[in-house]
Amino acid sequence: MLVTGIEILQDAHKNNYAVGAFNVNNMEIVQAIIEAAEETNSPVILQASQGGLKYAGVEYIAALGKLAAEKAKVPVALHLDHGTDFDQVMLCIRHGFSSVMIDGSRFELEGNIAITKKVIEVAHAVGVSVEAELGKIGGTEDDIVVDERDATFTDPKEAKKFVEETNVDYLAIAVGTAHGVYKGEPKLDFERIKTIKEMVNIPLVLHGSSGVPKEAIEKAVSLGINKINIDTDLRMAFSNAIKDFLKENPDNIDPRKILGPAKEAMKEVIKEKMELFGSAGRA
Repeated sequence: MLVTGIEILQDAHKNNYAVGAFNVNNMEIVQAIIEAAEETNSPVILQASQGGLKYAGVEYIAALGKLAAEKAKVPVALHLDHGTDFDQVMLCIRHGFSSVMIDGSRFELEGNIAITKKVIEVAHAVGVSVEAELGKIGGTEDDIVVDERDATFTDPKEAKKFVEETNVDYLAIAVGTAHGVYKGEPKLDFERIKTIKEMVNIPLVLHGSSGVPKEAIEKAVSLGINKINIDTDLRMAFSNAIKDFLKENPDNIDPRKILGPAKEAMKEVIKEKMELFGSAGRA
């Protein structure tokens, strides 16, 4: 069933677990996510990044997501990841997204608050949940590139002011993760997560989570992270499975047989994440 993001994340916030938000680009990825969610009895968030929307188109992503949610036996939210401007966010809302992110982290605090309030005023009026970002998460997320030197951790006092003035539903914070593939092991600022959670008391979001050690994820969840974004790990599972299949079957030209193993590989990764995040059995 299609539900809002806050319907899913409020329970995670209340009961101290996290829900995976997995990036979608095509039908096989959507199917892998939904099948994994049903097999683990987990709520789940399907999310589309800038790259996903450019590749498939908002109409296709929305149709795939809404159909999958309607047929699913578990709660599913359809989320816009890193919405870049007001018009794009409104477009996704018009196409039936139940959750949207407005990424105003490129602005100073007051500018971020202003654009977030503008989106929330419309989104909340039509029952759509809103995520915002405070601080700058390094790395590359499709077209959004933040140099490591420009990445800044979220200030807890600014987070409190931001949440109080915007009434945002959930907040993405910068605490040491980065988008893309890690060159070394990320070092999360656990004390910062704990402090922000105590000061804002809403669901917190961790971006750039693919490749973060399991122990670090478990600790981050225990301290208040409730939504965890995963993209790179799915891409790696997808591409490695296709490479392996074609290496063993170089003459095969059937897309169904080529993409089938890729879907199964992604599904196993997603199920592992759901168990790790604590969302398995929570649907």
